[in-house]
Amino acid sequence: MWNDIDIYDLYRDFTNDPNTYPSSELQAFIASLHANGQHYVPIVDSNVYHPNPDNASDAYAPFARGAALGTFIRDPTTGDFYIGDNWPGFSVWADWLVQSSRDWWTSELARWYNDTSFDGIWIDLSEPSSFCVGSCGNGRLSENPVHPPFELPGDPYQGNYNYPEGFNVSNATEAASVTSASASQASYLASHTLLPVPVTTTQGRTEPTPGVKNLNFPPYVLNAVQAGHSLLKGTVAPNATHNDAYNTTEYYMHNLFGYQISNATYQALLAVFPNKRPFTVGRSTFAGSGRFTAHWGGDNTSTWGSMFLSISQALTFMMSGLPMFGADTCGFSGNTDNDLCSRWMSLSAFFPFYRNHNVKATISQEAYRWSSVAEASRRAMSVRYSLLTYMYTLFYYAHTQGDTVMRALAWEFPNDPSLAGTYTQFLLGPSLLITPVLVPNVESVNGVFPGIGEGTNWYDWYTLQPVVAQAHENVTLSAPITHINVHVRGGAILPLQAPAYTTAETRANPYSLLVALDESGQASGSLYLDDGESLVQEATKLIQFSYTANCLSTTINGTYHATSPLANVTIAGAPSLPKDISLTIAGQPCEASKVVLDYSGGVLYVSGIEPFTPSGAWEGEMRMEFTY
Repeated sequence: MWNDIDIYDLYRDFTNDPNTYPSSELQAFIASLHANGQHYVPIVDSNVYHPNPDNASDAYAPFARGAALGTFIRDPTTGDFYIGDNWPGFSVWADWLVQSSRDWWTSELARWYNDTSFDGIWIDLSEPSSFCVGSCGNGRLSENPVHPPFELPGDPYQGNYNYPEGFNVSNATEAASVTSASASQASYLASHTLLPVPVTTTQGRTEPTPGVKNLNFPPYVLNAVQAGHSLLKGTVAPNATHNDAYNTTEYYMHNLFGYQISNATYQALLAVFPNKRPFTVGRSTFAGSGRFTAHWGGDNTSTWGSMFLSISQALTFMMSGLPMFGADTCGFSGNTDNDLCSRWMSLSAFFPFYRNHNVKATISQEAYRWSSVAEASRRAMSVRYSLLTYMYTLFYYAHTQGDTVMRALAWEFPNDPSLAGTYTQFLLGPSLLITPVLVPNVESVNGVFPGIGEGTNWYDWYTLQPVVAQAHENVTLSAPITHINVHVRGGAILPLQAPAYTTAETRANPYSLLVALDESGQASGSLYLDDGESLVQEATKLIQFSYTANCLSTTINGTYHATSPLANVTIAGAPSLPKDISLTIAGQPCEASKVVLDYSGGVLYVSGIEPFTPSGAWEGEMRMEFTY
């Protein structure tokens, strides 16, 4: 469960709105989530409200404590704090170059935790973003508290009337209505401004002086939308100064702000939850940010184009060392519809980070609001939760070996140049091919099956039937609105668990193995286990799976104890029903007559194993051999 800035009192960090999120009721709600094995993550913005010094009732303790330590970035023209503008009004920003700022941040998060028992932190506006040009709050603090510079629910003409491509086809009557309302709103907003602040990027612009450095207006051409080669608009100005011994300017530190606030939040959460892996997700990142934070794709739009771009964006962040990535599913800005949201909820189920979130002024887009979106979500989530152990193992290899979690087809099949521009499909790890629908109002999708004709085979996840295709063939696949195509690569062994309502419940369910045989009748895979949350593990376990010469075997290293038994094994591509089976676990022969074998459509189903692993599936090495 996530909370955006609605949670705050007047949009100020580390507060709760006493009317809509009173602390006692919020704490009871969070406790109910925790009782269900669920988690709660609120937002924390990088801007810190600067109260009105002429209004005693406007006091804001987090600012006062930070100001006493001198922790905020400064305006070089006055030597006082740099005052920009953001959701709460005129605001300041922490200076992460000084230890006092990091200590203050830890203290504020710890104080807030006493009223809001969060499990992680969502860090936003960490560019650091400002809605005006320059230190626009200088001499204007008496105006605080001010109305935020954007329309809010309840304000006149606050609605967002943008809808996805194809909406006019599937919802023609409603599309005509919103077109009219949008035109009326545009006319109103053209003559109304809520908070007049400097917006021209050329404010303060002078002619370049040879030999004089102007950090806000560099003399070279920028590939940006701002006039006059400006670096001012939308963020803290480059000439703002830090509090270190060198008075370092923001010009040199700007791209590191998101990295630094993520690091500071990571360290703060370690103080709140000692030896528990901190969870943060941030908007602004830099090389190395994956050490401290996950990343989401920022404020995208509810369009088919944004959904398509989320795939290449994810692959970019995989290469950048931030494997915990995802987009705001169904889109953030603008209105979604049942078609787009159904497809996007299905697609994002195969991204590591999975969240549905949107802006206030648009229609609500929880999955349950449309029957098709609800059903598409249930089906895709069922696959995702089945694969949690597989995905967790991918993260183990990302952490220890630098592997990627989501993968471009060309990365796994580098010798096929035709795959270099394929961004409409991707692989989850080496073994799962995802083919989403990325255009509106269709019930089929085209996809390629890399490696076919060169020794690779694929199986449909849902039926386990082999794919029949030619090399480089663009195959048309059925894709009704509640279905996303998933295929398993031949040669893979996937550890699975039956999906449940939460990750905790899923983790407690029995294990199963899906063995997808390659063209030579072989397969392999692995499973990494630990307690799921400790920063430093007391015990881990790595299980290696191998299927060769009609024999499935495991090799186990480590001492972590997982209590769930092994329930069944499914082998796709098996030649026929075996005549016999022998099963040995931890060196002890099992009563093979109690193992149930069933064969249908090229798939061998092995069940009845659970009684032989009562203390846990991976407490002893297994050897399962079939005789044909």
